[in-house]
Amino acid sequence: MTDFPEGAPCWADAMFKDVEGAKRFYGEVLGWTFGEASSEYGNYTQAYSDGKAVAAVVPPMPGSDDMPSAWCLYLASPDVAATAEKIKAAGGRLLMEPMQVGTFGSMALAQEPSGAVFGVWQPGDHKGFEKIGENGSYCWAEVFTREPGAADDFLKRVFPYTAQTMEAGDGPEAAGMDFKVFSVTGGGGGEGGEDRPVLGRMKMDQDFPPEVPPYIQIYFAVPDCDEAVSKTQKLGGRLQFGPMDSPFGRFAALTDPQGAAFAVIDMSTTVGEMPSMSAD
Repeated sequence: MTDFPEGAPCWADAMFKDVEGAKRFYGEVLGWTFGEASSEYGNYTQAYSDGKAVAAVVPPMPGSDDMPSAWCLYLASPDVAATAEKIKAAGGRLLMEPMQVGTFGSMALAQEPSGAVFGVWQPGDHKGFEKIGENGSYCWAEVFTREPGAADDFLKRVFPYTAQTMEAGDGPEAAGMDFKVFSVTGGGGGEGGEDRPVLGRMKMDQDFPPEVPPYIQIYFAVPDCDEAVSKTQKLGGRLQFGPMDSPFGRFAALTDPQGAAFAVIDMSTTVGEMPSMSAD
């Protein structure tokens, strides 16, 4: 998959102090293999699933050893400099100004007004995910925030999103839930100008400890959610939530041994009816 419309998630990477440890962990849990480290670009190392690029790991940059390990989601842009200006105009903050990465493309790092960090990627030779929505690869992401109004307004001002709100179901777990889905038109399999959901937004409730900052949760597809949870725990990672059944699949939120949060989902195991959505 190489066609990512503006605003669609197109890449993910994470910084680890122990890169070899991260490679062992994700190799075991997600079945990834890894290419050679690119010394010209800070030992950036791509991960592969079935020979297709799905993510990357990298050691800390000089002076950033104290930064916690975390996954970063990149959203596609046809012009990273223009997107950076929109980010600032919409109340966001640039953590890294637009920069060119050789012939691979151009990037920026930013923070939306409520605090979640994300990247922007303008493709060059590196188009992004070569595999998506299949086992061992990225399949979904959600912005978790305590300020949904600020995040929603920002996202719609920066990217050409349409938005829908998920109607709360009848179960107790749905009480007070505030969840929105953002879509883009076409690209990456979209046909005839159809809207394609690309990003969720969940309001953080009282179940989230106050010290947990807003973040973007990245979901990786797995053939067996419970097995992925078991492997995570055996390798020193932690279970944060789940496993839980849903109409979208059986999923769980995890933390790897170095503290980076991620989620796994078995999309073949679905329970319940799809929730109804209302357009904003």
